[in-house]
Amino acid sequence: MTRRITVLGAGSWGSALAVHLARVGHDVSLWARDARLAEDMAVRRLNSAYLPGIAFPATLQPTHALAEALDGAGFVVMAVPSHGLRAVARAAGPLVGAGATVVSAVKGLEVGSMLRMSEVISDEIHDISAVVVLSGPSFAVELARELPTAMVAAGTSPAGVEQVQAQFRSTSLRLYGSSDVVGVEIGGALKNIIAIAAGVVEGLGLGHNAMAALITRGLVELTRLAVVLGAHRDTLSGLAGLGDLVLTCTGDLSRNRRVGIELGRGRSLDDILSSTKMVAEGIPTTEAALALGARHAIELPIAAQMAEVLAGRKDPQSAIRELMGRRQKLEHA
Repeated sequence: MTRRITVLGAGSWGSALAVHLARVGHDVSLWARDARLAEDMAVRRLNSAYLPGIAFPATLQPTHALAEALDGAGFVVMAVPSHGLRAVARAAGPLVGAGATVVSAVKGLEVGSMLRMSEVISDEIHDISAVVVLSGPSFAVELARELPTAMVAAGTSPAGVEQVQAQFRSTSLRLYGSSDVVGVEIGGALKNIIAIAAGVVEGLGLGHNAMAALITRGLVELTRLAVVLGAHRDTLSGLAGLGDLVLTCTGDLSRNRRVGIELGRGRSLDDILSSTKMVAEGIPTTEAALALGARHAIELPIAAQMAEVLAGRKDPQSAIRELMGRRQKLEHA
């Protein structure tokens, strides 16, 4: 059945989801905050800034008008950067139809409140059918190129999860359902921090042994925090935890890994960020994750060292030395 779906956010991930959903057969509105970007996409029929080379299907319509984008939408996909989610959700709230399903495709934690993205959405948008989180190992351009991708749709409403599975799937996208919203969101948020650290390891040329250790201990770190927040441990060994972590730490398309590589090579964070339009979610998430860990007395040593490096208080070599020099203990203590 054809549905009207709105994607809010015309970065690479929002554009890829919009293209995918239009190909599946839905009528899709792709909202861009930048009016010039929306106009350029409407004329060129592609997003040359964030998803070059991927033509828009005929049923995908870019727009800068929020009310126009949300008119009659049965599904609303949030695909904006985490730091801008609350403002967009607040503006969209009165325009989202009663009974719509909101899908969060945002990975991160809100700085200050330490809220997960689905919690921010629930704060700002009311009278909706369900909030479903979409997460897992997925590079935007590979989904847009119809390469095989598997993700998780998580929500507290079984009906909402099943609807997203039914309406978003295709021969190239497989969706697994989950009720563990906490585990899926914490896995998706913290893996970006670990990916920055993985990039540092790569940039410093520390080898495969170090990378394997970093990814493995990173999984322990994000699992430890997720479980204390109420997540199921098994979720973090699945697609939204281990799967996403491995992809983001090793894939050349990972923005967070790229930031870490450049830090490892000696560039400053300001210099790195000034040369790209893409958002590396691990940067703001690091601060929020550490605050959340402190609230629950959970130690996050990798995140703590990355916070020092990102702030320019410590060089990458020193951060790795401190991680290696920590007191030895039992692996599963």
